[in-house]
Amino acid sequence: MKAAAQRDTDHAPAENGSTPGPGMLERAFAVIRALSEAQADGGRVTRLAKAVGLTQGTVHRILHALIAEGIVEQDDNSKLYRLSVDFFALAAQAGNPSGMRTLCRPALLRLCASLGDTIFLLVKSSFDAVCLDICEGPFPIRSFTGDIGGRVALGVGQGSLAILAFLPEAEREEIIRFNVPRIRGYGVLDEVYLRTEIERVRRLGYAANNTGVLDGMAGVAVPVLDRTGLAVAALSVGTLASRLGDDRLPMVVELLRRQADAIGPQTNPFDVALRRPMHGLSRAMTTERITGDA
Repeated sequence: MKAAAQRDTDHAPAENGSTPGPGMLERAFAVIRALSEAQADGGRVTRLAKAVGLTQGTVHRILHALIAEGIVEQDDNSKLYRLSVDFFALAAQAGNPSGMRTLCRPALLRLCASLGDTIFLLVKSSFDAVCLDICEGPFPIRSFTGDIGGRVALGVGQGSLAILAFLPEAEREEIIRFNVPRIRGYGVLDEVYLRTEIERVRRLGYAANNTGVLDGMAGVAVPVLDRTGLAVAALSVGTLASRLGDDRLPMVVELLRRQADAIGPQTNPFDVALRRPMHGLSRAMTTERITGDA
């Protein structure tokens, strides 16, 4: 980024700021990218100038041009610069318009066809995981979430455990604190068990365990990770315990991972299904009904 920005300095605008040179757009995006990397703490002109390879005067002019357009904001007290809420609103409008269900549906179909088992798509909803979509296999199974729209406390079942294990640590701890009393009703689940399972999932990269809570059932799930490595969803296989032995498990995990790895970079962090899954689900189901009646 620094080298690209440095090449553009030959096209810098006049010092009086009259007419932007042909490299202004490239330099502005270099500053935006540098701000995105400093978004948590905010950026100073000196550090931004060093990051993009431009003079402080040029970066200062670019920042104030972006402020005028509502793309950047400056804190009145610290004087640090950050990307604005309006910038993220634009990103939301430009994000994946089809939503999480549509994005993941082909992966669910491929996995169901390849494995011959039922595939679930789960997303986080506060302290729960919600089943956003299902592709049913030929074997009758039972699951914690049941049908589409069903929910379960995070930490119960492979899909919700895969999500919980890859949330930010502070958020994960708060969920554990809140959910431990809720999951005790499942008998074999307690805080020690939950923390042990979370560490195992983080180490292995997937959740697979037959607790015996659902007799004869077993499952395995992998998280769908965004670009920062945090879980936004989970792909889960639900099947008969006899179909998920040690000989078959590695193959199932590998197929799940391939699909999850392909989905993760495409996820839109502003997708309503990731923030309010029931709202996004109701919209999707309404659209499907309208399409089906057409």
